[in-house]
Amino acid sequence: MTEEQIKENIDRIHEELADAERKAGREAGAVKLCAVSKFHAAADVVAAIKAGQLLFGENRVQEACSKFTEIGGMPLQCVPELHIIGTLQLNKVKKAVEVASCIQSVDREELLAEMEKRCASLGKDIRVLFELHTGEESKAGYADEKALYASLENCAKGCYPHVIPSGLMTMAPFTEDESLVRKSFSTLRQLREKLSKDFPSLRLDELSMGMSGDYRIAVEEGSTMVRIGTAIFGPRTI
Repeated sequence: MTEEQIKENIDRIHEELADAERKAGREAGAVKLCAVSKFHAAADVVAAIKAGQLLFGENRVQEACSKFTEIGGMPLQCVPELHIIGTLQLNKVKKAVEVASCIQSVDREELLAEMEKRCASLGKDIRVLFELHTGEESKAGYADEKALYASLENCAKGCYPHVIPSGLMTMAPFTEDESLVRKSFSTLRQLREKLSKDFPSLRLDELSMGMSGDYRIAVEEGSTMVRIGTAIFGPRTI
């Protein structure tokens, strides 16, 4: 895909997001676009940066490190922000916190402990989103609210001073049943509202939910960030 095509895709998605915000009664600019660049070359990311896109999501840590290290050595006017959005293994945490500013896929307590250890050694803070099951059994994320509450309680107690809780993330089930998709998103929104009251010391503002096929529903249900890949970059290139 050419630079011009990537720019046109980004412009179109921003227009569609603005339309979705208006129709949902949301403030303009309430929803951020996270461009999912997995399986796409560094040149494609650079094309998106030139088009004004500065927030990116990567699933695989090794790919993210290689790609964004290369991009970091380029003479760019703006520095992109990278989020890790895929399931994270403990042995990948060190590299993940080195290259990313946010981990969107925290799904268990031991990840928080490992992030704290690695971030402390780097003298760096890392923002995190807690991923929750709201759809299919196969989806990653905390399986129940009890385990999530335990992790948030430890964060609120100051157990992980370098880990900054910033919100929640989910993936809706892959189905044509719009009611199930909407339920997935509304479940996360309602949980965020509950958690914000139960943990007032934590800023859980972010709701990362919605992808290419369901982001309009996500915007209606309160999403603050949508994750879109193929609609920007086309089919995988690497």
